[in-house]
Amino acid sequence: MMHLLLGIFENPAIGLWVFLSIGAVSLFVVFLPAVTWIDKQHKEREAFYKAETIRRITEASGEGAKAAMELMREQSRLEQLKKREGMKIGGLICVGVGVAMVIFLRAVAGAEPDDPYLVGLIPAFVGVAMLVYVYALAARLE
Repeated sequence: MMHLLLGIFENPAIGLWVFLSIGAVSLFVVFLPAVTWIDKQHKEREAFYKAETIRRITEASGEGAKAAMELMREQSRLEQLKKREGMKIGGLICVGVGVAMVIFLRAVAGAEPDDPYLVGLIPAFVGVAMLVYVYALAARLE
């Protein structure tokens, strides 16, 4: 019986399949939950330190409350700016991927009406929508 099992693993295709299966299982069972837990702990610690800093500033002096409010406004503005920059980059990447798909599929498949090269317009339009939102529809930063 053991000789039969070892014989199965001598085939490179089966060995590769077993290796990839074990890798996928370990990724989803061990690695991703660990990374998620570590990220959660980091965000919780960061929020605690931020709250503690603001509490100490407000207790320190009469101007502490004003300084704390200004600090909170600045942090909020920086978070909005970071999100907006991320949307700009994401939109540009989507437009680039869409244009590249159109060029590639047209070169590979041709330019007949039934050819799939127009599929590349889907990510391109998603990117255009993201850029329109960022530049025209999003609330202005102060």
